[in-house]
Amino acid sequence: MANSAADPAYRAVAVTKSDSTVINARALYIGGAGDVAIKCQEGDTAVTFSGVAAGTILPVAAAIVMSTNTSATLIVALY
Repeated sequence: MANSAADPAYRAVAVTKSDSTVINARALYIGGAGDVAIKCQEGDTAVTFSGVAAGTILPVAAAIVMSTNTSATLIVALY
């Protein structure tokens, strides 16, 4: 298992966007360009990353990948 944020992911799971499903990923891979709206694992505020390019890894501790305001596709949660 990974011990720090600098360690590689040990598991990857396709994300189904949802405003309520908790995924608690340590990072997100964005396969199809667009906006990515998340709620972070700390706090309850939603934030949108605008114009994320295809092939980007977002190094954010995402609790939820929201269906509202997320236009990016082919999102993979990294653990």
